[in-house]
Amino acid sequence: MTLTLPLRYPDASSPQLMTRRAWWLLVANFFLPGTAQVLAGNRKFGRFMLSIWLGGIAAILVVVLLAFVLRGPLLFVFSTTLGITIAHLMLLFYIAMWVVSGLDALRLVRIIKLEQVARPLIAIVGVVLVAVPLVFAAVTSQVANQGRSAIEGLFGGASNGIQLPADGQLNIMMLGGDRGDDREGLRPDSISVMSFNAFTGKLTTIGLPRAMESFPFSEGPMQDLYPNLYEGCAVDVCYLNSVYTEATISESGSYADAAEKGSEPGIEAMRDAVEGITGLSIQYYVLVDMAGFTELIDALGGVDINVTERVGIGINDDGSPGWAPATEFIEVGQQHMDGSTALWYARSRYETTDFARMERQRQLQEAMVATMTPSNLLGKIGPVTDALEKVVQTDIPEGMIGYVGDLLLKSRSGNSVRLDIVPPNFDQGNPDIPAVHVAVQDAIASDPPEVPAPEETAPAE
Repeated sequence: MTLTLPLRYPDASSPQLMTRRAWWLLVANFFLPGTAQVLAGNRKFGRFMLSIWLGGIAAILVVVLLAFVLRGPLLFVFSTTLGITIAHLMLLFYIAMWVVSGLDALRLVRIIKLEQVARPLIAIVGVVLVAVPLVFAAVTSQVANQGRSAIEGLFGGASNGIQLPADGQLNIMMLGGDRGDDREGLRPDSISVMSFNAFTGKLTTIGLPRAMESFPFSEGPMQDLYPNLYEGCAVDVCYLNSVYTEATISESGSYADAAEKGSEPGIEAMRDAVEGITGLSIQYYVLVDMAGFTELIDALGGVDINVTERVGIGINDDGSPGWAPATEFIEVGQQHMDGSTALWYARSRYETTDFARMERQRQLQEAMVATMTPSNLLGKIGPVTDALEKVVQTDIPEGMIGYVGDLLLKSRSGNSVRLDIVPPNFDQGNPDIPAVHVAVQDAIASDPPEVPAPEETAPAE
């Protein structure tokens, strides 16, 4: 007699044997659905369950393998609503089969034939083992719905479509500013370009001062208005960050197709300005509304920044009634900042310069990227995606955000270079644009700085 016969043809008159059989069927079937049916029930159904379950395990192993060798294409698929929906439906199918198999296993144990003291325990365990997949289904459904909502909110509307890298680089313009009721349009306080090597993920970040003057535009409506340099403009000062405002309030109808691309005239004008200054082709933009920035930082659980210079929480004396010097400061050293503190760190002008602000904003940007890890986002997806929808505007389409995310992950391992177009190397009032173009290309071609190895301390004698 083989080992499986007592499971299929048990001695029903032996409660002890039937109880041991029940434990084997329930536990084995929970970990490998279909086992109970193959051993003690409908073998055809059991083989079907085992085949699809083993197929599912094989699919998971393939996905894990792709995560190591082809992470970009994998993230591309799972950063689309279609990809998430298909994966979610497949998961629900497997969970439904798991539940059906579990219920059938509970029937096969024949509770009435068990030891009397074991009957309630086995019944409870059987119900719990059936409920576990249902709970798993509820959790994954919530995550899938949040993911779809985030993708639809951030990337599901009008977009610039799939844009291929230019000269091996994917270039994203980063803008940060406030849409306040007290200002006309938006003047970005933070302007930079994140230029990724499309293959290695090496990140070159180019920082541009908001008060740069006398710069050219790439081909477009702004170049038609200012064919030489941005001078004699239609707003009070002809700074780089004034371009957004001028294009926004213009009644000329320039950049009329911006909305169809998920953009705005101000953003498109800034794109042409940044392209003219850097010599790069900008494929996408990301605009961060600093007014809601604190909510995003708080949703991430705060950020860690090594503060190198004391930063005052306050503003400089602008003649406003009731002005008082800063009494609170962000002190030097490693600091964990909540949203409000991080916003002051990025924006403070108290006894500091625009160039120091640019450096602090770069630190904050890197700190935020460092928090975007699966372990940190686990359990925070809902609040983070809600905050992102309020704070971030972009023309990156579905799918491409997965590719960009892969590049970001590659850049986190020290694979990055920083170039700031600021004095003393560059004159922000009258910049040498050809020299800027050369510096940008040199930075892109350069190797990332080596991270020094920790010094070894000699053992005490």
